[in-house]
Amino acid sequence: MAIDSMIVNNQKTYVVTPNLDHIVKLEQDPDFVRCYDQAGLVLADGNPLVWASKVLGTPLKALVTGSDLFPSLCRHAANRGFRLFFLGGLEGVAQKAADELKKKFPGLNVVGVYSPPFGFDKNQQENRKIVEMINAVKPHILFVGVGAPKQEKWMYNNIAQLDINVALGIGASFDFEAGSIKRAPKVFRQVGMEWFWRFANEPKRLFRRYFVESTPFIPIIYNQLKETKREVK
Repeated sequence: MAIDSMIVNNQKTYVVTPNLDHIVKLEQDPDFVRCYDQAGLVLADGNPLVWASKVLGTPLKALVTGSDLFPSLCRHAANRGFRLFFLGGLEGVAQKAADELKKKFPGLNVVGVYSPPFGFDKNQQENRKIVEMINAVKPHILFVGVGAPKQEKWMYNNIAQLDINVALGIGASFDFEAGSIKRAPKVFRQVGMEWFWRFANEPKRLFRRYFVESTPFIPIIYNQLKETKREVK
């Protein structure tokens, strides 16, 4: 496992998991691009990216969703004795996730949990407190679940001063593990329809993201395909 190797070799880096929404944001936000450029590992989180990679002739090996990677890494961490820190979620959610994961994986060592207030990333005093809180317990893995692009920008801006090995942006994964948001049944995930399940359960919140903000994804891929064909010629 690449992340295990990062820890064993005492690296300091962060992992991003792009989905359709990220691709659109990357076209519009140069700061977000810089976050991706410095990431130690990029894992595709979303079937549209896998499909697009095939269309472009550069098929990705696998889909690795943040929501699957999070519990998988927790299981691995419990076996390896890695220290974990959970940053994000609404008040009490990350702690609930930690409690549930400890039941699943005996020996899981969650050394810190903190749900930051809204706007923490713009508050120097609060941000300094968070960094000190994390460094005091020196986790091997820091999970950051505050949504994109905030979590990626926070990792990029703070990685140099964090005493960790690997940070990962995991979106709503704390909510899934805590049970505050129900994840799609496996059959939906297997056919690439997890997004539809989430929309059906949170239509007001997700309508704009899925049906307005994400629509540029198709022309982005189309233009990339044209560029690829032009280069071949």
